[in-house]
Amino acid sequence: MATETKKLHVVVFPWLAFGHMIPFLELAKSIARKGHKVTFVSTPKNIDRLPKFPLTLNSTLNYVKLPLPQIECLPENAEATTDVPPSKVHYLKKAYDGLQIELAKFLEASVPDWLIYDFATHLVPSIVGKLGISLAFFGTMNAWSGVFFGSSKTFHSRTKPEDFLVPPKWVPFPSKVAFRPHEIKRMFDGARENASGVSDWERVSGALIGCDAILIRSCKELENDWLDLFAELHQKPVVPVGLLTPSAQDRGDDVDDTWQKIKGWLDKHEKESVIYVALGTEVTPNQDELTELATGLELSGLPFFWALRKRHILAELPNGFEERVKDRGTVWSSWTPQLQILAHDSVGGFLTHCGWSSVIEGLQNGRPLVMLPFQVDQGLNARALEEKMVGIEVPRNEEDGSLSSNSVAESVSLIMTDSKGQVYRDQAKEIKGIFGDWDLQEKYKDNMVEYLESIRGLH
Repeated sequence: MATETKKLHVVVFPWLAFGHMIPFLELAKSIARKGHKVTFVSTPKNIDRLPKFPLTLNSTLNYVKLPLPQIECLPENAEATTDVPPSKVHYLKKAYDGLQIELAKFLEASVPDWLIYDFATHLVPSIVGKLGISLAFFGTMNAWSGVFFGSSKTFHSRTKPEDFLVPPKWVPFPSKVAFRPHEIKRMFDGARENASGVSDWERVSGALIGCDAILIRSCKELENDWLDLFAELHQKPVVPVGLLTPSAQDRGDDVDDTWQKIKGWLDKHEKESVIYVALGTEVTPNQDELTELATGLELSGLPFFWALRKRHILAELPNGFEERVKDRGTVWSSWTPQLQILAHDSVGGFLTHCGWSSVIEGLQNGRPLVMLPFQVDQGLNARALEEKMVGIEVPRNEEDGSLSSNSVAESVSLIMTDSKGQVYRDQAKEIKGIFGDWDLQEKYKDNMVEYLESIRGLH
């Protein structure tokens, strides 16, 4: 009788943003479902806000809370990017560096088989290297974004903003994946304040150099050429883990009061007639952007459901806006069950900031995208997805990024009702065959776990 394979102990340690913590949690659950022990490490407040995992995983998945070091200028009880305005995120990174030291102590005491970590985790690889722990970098973005930013060897080959306005020289095939002038200006301006003294480029470079393998939230059916190029650039094993689409049992509780109220509103509308609008938890539109977006939705004349979390948003909706649109649109200012909304029959399109998690949730339901990117990889996602004909990008002024209400209205109308938008509606339903194929995505999770098992004893 064959001897049962010894189970792994895997520690996962994400950056302090829910757009990172949620994919890391999905990854952790995928490994734990195979019977391996998984420890998810973060701060107390963050862990308390994360979804409870299924009872069936109680014996294999557990949370470990490590206190976030307190530093000057970081608001009290701020433990995630959602707790601070964008201008203070660099203080959070400084605190995170102290948290890495605490993690290293935990690893020295527990000595797991694997540590899976994030882009900001540049200290831990060198600290724990002597322990013989296998190290994996988990990229929560896709391969086209990873390729655009380059490898640890090419990070510093582009020094001027204009270097980022065209596809990099290491991309050998035709592509429009590059930044707009206003996007790269926002990135360079945002990098000027840095309390930690470590740039994001240095963080990513250190994290990638120190790892044994790279896990990436993608699949070959979506971007095979980009994945091959990503592995070529880094000269390390690159393991796609699938899109980590939330599983059916994690879609939420249908008896939840919030969902029932929203569902009641959606139920009153015809099939695929509503545009769902959500810009994520961290995008902070300025007053002009918020005004033009609201006015554009009003001009479109179409039903809309707008999830507008107002934390850190100092801008105000136009006077009388909600009263004028009350018969066909609603603005929801608290938490929204996005997965259930996107799956509802009345939703026909998704106006999104193009965060990778939101894109996945939209396309797993076959919703064509109206894309309004703001920061980091969102613009790159918009270029690539427009190439794939699953949506259109709302035009902005190329230089200053200003938005017009007419461009919003025209983009929404094209995706939702115009005959010219049929190609995008059809293609979004077509690509659902990748994003919404549970069996396909499960195979990627299985392959990832098999890879982790195969490295046992090599360190």
